[in-house]
Amino acid sequence: MAVFSRDWGTATAGLIGLAISKSLDITVILGFLVRNINDAEMSIVSVERLLEYRDCPQEASWKSSKGREPPSDWPSRGAVYFQKYSCRYRPELDLSLRGITAEIKPGEKVGIVGRTGAGKTSFALALFRIIEAAEGRILIDGVNIAKVGLQELRSRITIIPQDPVLFSGTLRFNLDPFNVYKDHELWTALEQVHLKQFVEAQPKKLFYEIAESGENISVGQRQLLCMARAILRRSPLIVLDEATASIDSQTDELIQRAIRTEFSRSTILTIAHRISTVMDYDRIMVLSAGKLVEFDTPEKLAAEKTSHFHALVKNSSNIEK
Repeated sequence: MAVFSRDWGTATAGLIGLAISKSLDITVILGFLVRNINDAEMSIVSVERLLEYRDCPQEASWKSSKGREPPSDWPSRGAVYFQKYSCRYRPELDLSLRGITAEIKPGEKVGIVGRTGAGKTSFALALFRIIEAAEGRILIDGVNIAKVGLQELRSRITIIPQDPVLFSGTLRFNLDPFNVYKDHELWTALEQVHLKQFVEAQPKKLFYEIAESGENISVGQRQLLCMARAILRRSPLIVLDEATASIDSQTDELIQRAIRTEFSRSTILTIAHRISTVMDYDRIMVLSAGKLVEFDTPEKLAAEKTSHFHALVKNSSNIEK
């Protein structure tokens, strides 16, 4: 309007109205422009993420190379040997486990304890090759797990994690996703973990619908279902990753009873949150800053007043009081 007035010396009411109308249109157009710019920026981020996933380091081979497959019944004994083993989560990070050397005998019950950040969870992840060795090796029944395909390794070892993994579907599907076992075997496993009465009370019994992540049952019941799943598999090597850390003492006692009776022939590695749960184990492995500092029977370690384990027991007793 200022230019028009300068050149022609006048501005009519019609021209002023037209100018105001177009000015309002410009604000709408600018709003669309800003929104489209934001959408484009978000889309570019998605492309960036896709490229990042494309360039992610790949896991090792899913299958063992031809001629290097482990025996069909491997592992049959559950013997574990860590030989000067070290690992880290990423190349630029410090070692999470440092020079671990330890031999675990077949059928032995070993508790793994230590303060937060000591390397307990790294110990479990190393067995499944979720983190790979930086140095040394792990042998299970004499077989170097670095030579075993990931599918074969992970399918033949059982882990019961701190956060139970359940899927949306029937209770039967969660116990036996590959439909390998008969119904009476499932009922036996449920009875052994003291869940049979709960399942029998449900209208659909084994076909009771479990919500995503098991949200319609208690945390303790989720852990017991995972325990029943482990009983069905009868694996010679079982890892419990602080499996009783978030449950009540009564459910903890049920799980410990199942471990002692149903897994009496299996090698058990328990990452313990409660020291009391591993006091009757064969041996205790004490980790500190990624190093194995003590490995002996709980009686000997607890009796030694200068030991790390004695300090952990004393601290645990003070907390429980």
